[in-house]
Amino acid sequence: MSFVHLDRVTKCFGELEVLRHVSLDVDEHNVVCLIGASGSGKSTLLRCINLLEKVDEGTIVVDGQEITNGHVDVNALRRKIGIVFQAYNLFPHMTVLENVTLGPKKVRQLNARQSRDTARELLERIGLAEKADEFPDRLSGGQQQRVAIARALAMEPKLMLLDEITSALDPQLVSDVLDLVRELASTGMTMILATHEMSFAREVADKVCFLDAGVICEEGSPEQIFSDPTEPRTREFLGRVIAAGRL
Repeated sequence: MSFVHLDRVTKCFGELEVLRHVSLDVDEHNVVCLIGASGSGKSTLLRCINLLEKVDEGTIVVDGQEITNGHVDVNALRRKIGIVFQAYNLFPHMTVLENVTLGPKKVRQLNARQSRDTARELLERIGLAEKADEFPDRLSGGQQQRVAIARALAMEPKLMLLDEITSALDPQLVSDVLDLVRELASTGMTMILATHEMSFAREVADKVCFLDAGVICEEGSPEQIFSDPTEPRTREFLGRVIAAGRL
């Protein structure tokens, strides 16, 4: 059974239909990349999976539990789903270490020592152990994004949702963040990424989904989507990507 299953999910903002009858399966330990132009529905899809947005139609099942029936413990759900946004959303008045320890202490109910140990292990893992006592404004954008990923990992999630996490970064800072995502993929973390990094998607994804106007127009292996897409809209989008030198 799929770890994440969406069945005919529709989401509207007023008159605007942002997602229309979206169905998707994500197997455990797989990486699924969502590609498509800005405004195609990628971010909204991720927000629906984490219940940051309520769907108007359809069902979503995560780890065997339907989460769209109104009877789910949202806090318990979010403990198993980590989400990282384009904006780092670190607490500016807290040090790096304090940002990463907050979740384990408040939500996982670890004591102060356990929380610090968990945070320091994660900061070591992401190559920022020496920044533990710095405040976020002393870090580069790439470093802040890596801390945001560490903060999500501190909750020991079963699923990671990554929403355009390199879009706000200078090109020279992107590679460190993508290296961290590669490392997560190699450990078998189940991930869904919305991304404009086409070469990266081609490298790490088990499945690629092309969204256009709130619809998954085409999905398949990276080789099929990037080398032999069947849908005209997919070919048109990738043609623009290639023309821009991004693939």
